[in-house]
Order: sequence, then structure tokens, then C-alpha cells
Amino acid sequence: MRPKIAAGNWKMNGTQSALDELDALAGMLPGGSTQVVICPPAPLLIPAVARAGGIAIGAQDCHAAEKGAHTGDISAAMVADSGATHVILGHSERRVDHGESDADVSAKVDAAWAAGLTAILCLGESEADRVAGRTLDVIGAQLAGSLPDAARTENTVVAYEPIWAIGTGKVPTLEQIIEVHDFLRAALIDRFGAEMGDAIPLLYGGSVKADNAATIFEAENVDGALVGGASLKASDFAPIVAALAVS
Repeated sequence: MRPKIAAGNWKMNGTQSALDELDALAGMLPGGSTQVVICPPAPLLIPAVARAGGIAIGAQDCHAAEKGAHTGDISAAMVADSGATHVILGHSERRVDHGESDADVSAKVDAAWAAGLTAILCLGESEADRVAGRTLDVIGAQLAGSLPDAARTENTVVAYEPIWAIGTGKVPTLEQIIEVHDFLRAALIDRFGAEMGDAIPLLYGGSVKADNAATIFEAENVDGALVGGASLKASDFAPIVAALAVS
């Protein structure tokens, strides 16, 4: 069975006082095998690891190079050295705001794997792509271009986040979510074979909240969620984790 994963992306939010939410979340988590990952801003990685209490900690990005003259960036080795185990790569806010191409993302994924990290690879279409009926073409191209051939089930998670749903309150219908996740599953199986392609976890992200999580998790190929704003408070995130645990 594929693991169930609830990942929280804090984005550019939080100072050290926000880590109190980790303590609160740890005390609210249900039992079972659901994996919880919190990805705080880079300055909080080390103190977050120290307070994680069974919650995995991830970064929000890493550079493709091992080291060098890249002011303001952090390498995958630095992320791993902090004690973090995961890293979000290819998020639409990186692709759009920083002009990251599929090739850029692919290089970062390779770097993450080399450092022993699990890559959470993000894919997603714009609202214009959705309206024009290009969703599957865009998602397929991003998957092909951003995920290197050396993927393994133990170091790869794929997250579908429609750009138009991130932080907007808009959520695709369950049928739309199922369509994309089924498409991704078929593409992974076609590329990597049935055993591996069926074992890579697929997450949904985009305005996931406590009141819609259970419905989203009904989809067969949705193995969890990548959550933005609702992951900042334990009281908002814990119900999402609980909904996943019983799905």
C-alpha cells in the first residue's frame, strides 16, 4: 500500500514562536501510519527539527548545485544537514515568481536525491490552461520534464496543485481531481512499470481545508495532501490529517 502523507507548506510565514504549533500538532495527531511533514521557512529548519516530535520536517526549495556563489540559496546538502528529510520542488510559486523551468526543477530533484532527501515534486496548470482544456497536456509535460528517470518510490512524491486553486478558496470538483490523479498514475505506470508506478504517492494541493479534505481523499489515487494556509495552525491542520487517516 502507498503511504498516506499530509504535508504542510508554511511558505514565507512564521518566526520561531510559530514552532509552538508543532508542539500543539504533535499532541493532536491520530495514531496510525499517516506521515506528517511540515515545511517551514529555511531559517526555521534546525529549530523545527529539534521540536518535531515525530513530525517530519522539509524545506521549501533547494539549489541544484552542491555549493558555490549562489547568494541567498541553500543546497540540498544543507537541507539534509539541518535534519530535514523532505524538500518541496517545482512549486508553482517558484515556477512563476522565479522563472523555474522543468529542466531547472529536474536538476533540483536530482540534487535532493543525491543528498538523501525525499522530493515532493509539484505540478499544476493555470486557470487559462484549465479553461482551454490543456490541463492534462500541461501536467503530462511537467511530469515528463521535471521528474528524472532515477526516481524511486522511497524518495519521490508527486503533488498536483492547480495554480488557480492555491490560496483562492476555489477547489476543483472531485471528478476533476480524480481525472488528473488517474492520469498521473497511468503516466507513472507507463514510464516506470506497474510496480513502481503504482507505488509513488500522489498528493492533492490547492485550498485543502478541514471541511473538504474527506471528500478529496475519497479519490482512489489521492494519497494525501499538500496544504498551504491551513497548515499554519495545528487546529486547522489536525482535522485534515485525521480525515486522511480514516480515508
